[in-house]
Order: sequence, then C-alpha cells, then structure tokens
Amino acid sequence: MRKTVSVVLVCMLAAVLFLSGCAKKTGDTGTIQIALQAPITGDYAYEGQMAKQSVEVATELINKAGGVLGRQIAVTVVDDGSNPKDSAIAAQKAVSMKVVAVIGSYGSSVTQPAADIYEKNKMVSVGYGCTAVGLTMDKQRTYFFRTCGRDDAQGLFFAKYAVETMGAKSIAIMHDNSTFAKGVAEEAKKALQPYLDAKKTEIVYYDAITPGEKDFSAAVTKLRDTKPDVWYFTGYYPEAGLLIRQAHDAGLTCPFIGGNAAINDDFVKIAGLDVAKGALMTQEPLVTDVTTTIAGQFRDLYQQKFNALPSSPWPVYAADALYAIVGAIGKANSTDADAIATAMHTNMTGVEGVTGPTLFTAQGDRKDVPYKMYEVAADGKLVIHKP
Repeated sequence: MRKTVSVVLVCMLAAVLFLSGCAKKTGDTGTIQIALQAPITGDYAYEGQMAKQSVEVATELINKAGGVLGRQIAVTVVDDGSNPKDSAIAAQKAVSMKVVAVIGSYGSSVTQPAADIYEKNKMVSVGYGCTAVGLTMDKQRTYFFRTCGRDDAQGLFFAKYAVETMGAKSIAIMHDNSTFAKGVAEEAKKALQPYLDAKKTEIVYYDAITPGEKDFSAAVTKLRDTKPDVWYFTGYYPEAGLLIRQAHDAGLTCPFIGGNAAINDDFVKIAGLDVAKGALMTQEPLVTDVTTTIAGQFRDLYQQKFNALPSSPWPVYAADALYAIVGAIGKANSTDADAIATAMHTNMTGVEGVTGPTLFTAQGDRKDVPYKMYEVAADGKLVIHKP
C-alpha cells in the first residue's frame, strides 16, 4: 500500500513539474531573447553590419508597438566571421545561450552548417541571405525557414530578362564555385535551356573564378574573347567590384549583370563609380521600393539612426525574419520551438514584415518573393532599370 502511494506521489510530482515547464513557455514575463547570427567580421562584414542595424531598427519598432505576449524582445548578435567553420561555432554559442529562435545568416555555405546545428537542437532559425535551393530541397528541416527567395527563381528571372527584354544573343555566365554562386549560375543555365533549344541565344562562356583572389586578368581575357552580349556574374560583391574594373581595363564593353549578392555600396567603392555606373543586378526589391506601412516606419527610423538606408535587400530580410519569429510567437501564444515552427508552417496569415506578408511553404521557403532588375545610377545608388 505504501509503495502504491509513493508511486502516485511521484507521478503527481512529475505532472506538476511538467505543467510548470509548459507554463514557463507561455507565462514567463521576462524579455524574449532572440539571436542574430551574422557576418560581423570577415569578407561580408558590410552586409553583416547592415543586418545588425536592420534588426536593431525592427526590434525598436516591435517593442514600441508592445512586443509580443505582453513582453519585450531583445536580440543578441553572434558573429559567424563570413565562413562555414566560424558559422558552426556561432551556432553552438547561440544554442548555449538558450535563445527562443535565431535570425541568420548571410551566404548559403555559411548558413548550412549552422542550420544543421539548430535543427539538431530543435531551435527555430530563419535565414535572411541564403538562397541555395538545396537548403530546403536536399534536406528536410523542421525548424529552418528563410525570408529571402531561392536561386531557381532568380535564375528564371535572369534568363527571361536577358533574352526577352535585353535581346541577348550570346551570354557569358561566371560564378565562384561557392554554394550560392554556383547554384544561381546552374539555375540560370537551366532556365536558359528553352531559349537555347529555340536558338534564340547561346551560352558562349560558363566558368568559375576563385574567390579571394585579386588578379582576374586571365578569366577576364578569356571571357572578353567570347564577345558576349551580356555577362552574368553570380558571386559576391568583393570579387564583382574587382572583376568589372579589370574587365573595363581589358576592353570588355558588354553589360555586366550581377546576381543578388554582387552589388551594394562597397561594390561601387571597389569598382569605382566611373566603372560601376550602369552595372545591372537581378535581385529582390530594395527597401526604397517597398510600399508597405512597416517599410515606411522602417525607413524613417533607419535613416534617423544611421543616416542612410540599406544598399542591399538582405539586411531588410533579416528584419523580416525577426517580424516572422515574433508573429509566429504571437500566433502560437508560446515561445516553445515546436509551437513556433508549427505556426510558421501553418498559421502565418496576417503576419507582415517590412517587405510584406511572411508566409512559408511546407519546406520553409518564403512564398511569393518578387525580383527586379536594378541599375547603378550616376550617383552610385541602385535604381530600378528602365530598358
């Protein structure tokens, strides 16, 4: 009899502890802690700093509006150094901090190891600058989402624009063998196939450069000799700025089109405005061209705090990631990871970010991401290209 009572008491105690644990997820009154994983140092530090600033602005706007679940939010930054090895270290740090969710990161190859770690630890992560198709198609992840578009959508946009709008009869495609850049190049090549079959265009150059190098004269000369109507470079802005400068000096005169990591203010500085002017880029809309109510609030506060606006879409997608996480917490009425992930997969109607609704597919991809062709204007700023 005494043994039976003891078992009952143990079961009752376990139930109380379980319910207490559950209540902690929804009844806590402290600040909700979220992490931003970003390249604060390294090759892509410029993008990382803008992401940090964008999330800071979004945090202030969300908290001024009352936060979520009656609580304020706070975001801690972990630096992934712009490389996969440090990305894994940053992810482990975020996990050890026991944050509710993570925003990050920039670059598909940098995001991949971190996403694996977050998945293993059942922590929601929302990428903002990682577009490789394989992040969601090659591996099923329950807790990974992204607010940016995918490479296949960008490749399709480029192919259609280059052939149908620009009338390109010969196309050069260059990448840097990174997960992101090679992915965009392959998707662009795939999207061009119907035009190749119809003999409306041809690919006269398809090759890679090595990122981090400074002298691209051999690659530029080889590309120049193919006499392309359009040159599409799908890599990142540090190399893009050097490439377009060296191509100009080598006498290459065809339009340069960068993928959506190729052009920002740093690209213009590296290339020089005289060369950068007129360069094109396939990418999602900049915040200057977004008309949502939140975008207006975001622009005003960002300009007030930093005296400029983000010169690429990725930092704004970092802000969107925060809005998505906060929206999912509100929908779930909980900070539990499974509840947040379920809400993101199934219940995001009405959740808005800077760039609009943040709805996700079953794989975690953002729905309905638009693309535009941008051009570096005479003052170095990006404007929508008018052919």
